Amino acid sequence: MQDQKVAVVTGSSTGIGFETSLTLARNGFHTYATMRNLKGEKSKPLTEVAKNENLQLQVIELDVNNDKSVADAIRIIVDERKRIDVLVNNAGYALGGALEDSSINEIKAQFETNFFGSLRAMKAVLPVMRKQGAGKIVNITSMGGRISIPLSSSYHGSKFALEGLSESIQYELEPFGIKVILIEPGAVGSNFWRNIKIAKSSSDSDSPYSQFGNKILKAFKVMEQNVINPSVVAKTILDAVTSDNPQLRYVVGEDAAKTIEARKNMPDKEFGDLIKKQFGI
Repeated sequence: MQDQKVAVVTGSSTGIGFETSLTLARNGFHTYATMRNLKGEKSKPLTEVAKNENLQLQVIELDVNNDKSVADAIRIIVDERKRIDVLVNNAGYALGGALEDSSINEIKAQFETNFFGSLRAMKAVLPVMRKQGAGKIVNITSMGGRISIPLSSSYHGSKFALEGLSESIQYELEPFGIKVILIEPGAVGSNFWRNIKIAKSSSDSDSPYSQFGNKILKAFKVMEQNVINPSVVAKTILDAVTSDNPQLRYVVGEDAAKTIEARKNMPDKEFGDLIKKQFGI
């Protein structure tokens, strides 16, 4: 039992986390699919699939915003399995709205989940991985960690921060056999779009950014029609964590690949004009 590799996935109730948990379990990992709240029906779809397929998958509670919850969950896993080989930091959401319309508390909440939530999970598993001399940390940042679009400054800020942190820690963790992996999907067909939180003041009709926001929402609806399945992202994560020498970055989806490539090759103004054209502004 102690030789079987163990994976921990945050934000597993839907989308990328759901598919990644199943994909890892189907490929030999004893997988801990974690969720903020196990009450209600959120865990049922995952547990039913795991039961029907006889997968070594456990659903446990882990709230990335809570120090004690993260520490308790990791302690339980280590007590049971004596090791953690893979951590997939997937839990997150997007805050939409102009910076001026976003309150400091709303912005703090965005960073609390997207950045500090991932940071908590990493700090909890690093001593385990360091002592066992191996491990892989997967941070899902999206192409939004490399390029920015309008009215999403808090979201992009949190993802850019996670990218920068990941780049830095790869150097200090490499001597201990720990690899850092960034997954950068484009638009993905999941609850992410339905769960976008809009800054409260941004919803006011008298917001100076209301007309601007309407154009962005229309562009988002077009983006929703050209999404990749979360299983594609899950397959990329599987390929990365089963590689002896994984890349630092994996771009997933044609839209992400094209946009990131354009950003690398275009001057700032030219790329800015491309984004404005894409969003009709």
